[in-house]
Amino acid sequence: MSFAKVYAAQPIGLSAEIVPVEVDISRKTLHSFSVVGLPDKAVAESRDRVSAAVKNAGFSSPKAQQSKIVVSLAPADLKKEGPLFDVAIALGYLAASGEISFEPEGRLFLGELSLDGFLRHVKGVLPLVAYAKRAGFREVYVPEEDAEEGAVVEGVSVFGVAHLSDLVRHLDEKAARGTVEGELGEDTLSLTRALVPRRKTDIVPAPRAYTTDFSDIRGQETAKRGLEVAAAGGHNVLLSGPPGTGKTLLAKAFAGILPDLEFDDAFDVTAIHSIAGLLREPLITSPPFRSPHHTASFTAIVGGGSVPRPGEVTLAHKGLLFLEVGLEREASTF
Repeated sequence: MSFAKVYAAQPIGLSAEIVPVEVDISRKTLHSFSVVGLPDKAVAESRDRVSAAVKNAGFSSPKAQQSKIVVSLAPADLKKEGPLFDVAIALGYLAASGEISFEPEGRLFLGELSLDGFLRHVKGVLPLVAYAKRAGFREVYVPEEDAEEGAVVEGVSVFGVAHLSDLVRHLDEKAARGTVEGELGEDTLSLTRALVPRRKTDIVPAPRAYTTDFSDIRGQETAKRGLEVAAAGGHNVLLSGPPGTGKTLLAKAFAGILPDLEFDDAFDVTAIHSIAGLLREPLITSPPFRSPHHTASFTAIVGGGSVPRPGEVTLAHKGLLFLEVGLEREASTF
């Protein structure tokens, strides 16, 4: 077999797009390895990461073959960005070369490969897994450190993968070799282990870590009362006054009296921060607090770019956006 097709995905704004990864190998020709489909630099460089990772997973490196390898990321008019296609490209090459055989339908593969074959963290796992479920995929394979995030989604099996050889053994035990040699020592080190779906992530509200509380502010009773009303009703607030009157301090304390997020809101907020690469926990349960510098650019505030990125307004969704405005920062609004 000289052709294979597997599936990956890419965040598009706050949604996602399934990206079929097609690999074709032409034998008995000068070696070349090309990636087409509007790849950015990180995607185009995947050929070097994949070649090294495949070799260190116990298979022959694509660079050692006299063959022309073409990887197509569809649709061709969608700009591809980031390293999350590495795993799908590696599996597509191994399947097209005949070294492994597995059923790709209903399976989605995400992850960056290190040169020794281990999987690294990628951004946007939560919204990608949620989209894969809606698209009818049954299994999603992600880097091990991202599995807890992906397992927030119910109705789809999320597998955490540490090494490419683990994934190959899981997909095709007859063809898998599952050893890494060379730099790891003279003796071969077996890295293979059974892959099982990650148990659904339990949602436990995280303890608040705010440094400022209303009890720390003396006076300003009218301002405090106004902020309490705004928190209860979801209103905007304008604080006006000269520097040093406590506007910023009140804003920081205001974040601490907002209620924890409901699950649907927490899911949306977590998806936004995951796409932005700012996620530090499986699920954000507290309202976010964003305080951009008063010199921040328009794009930094509202988001955008050739591949759209969330701005401060979006990152503050369901939380608090604190803006200092005025010639001498005399007014603050949130």
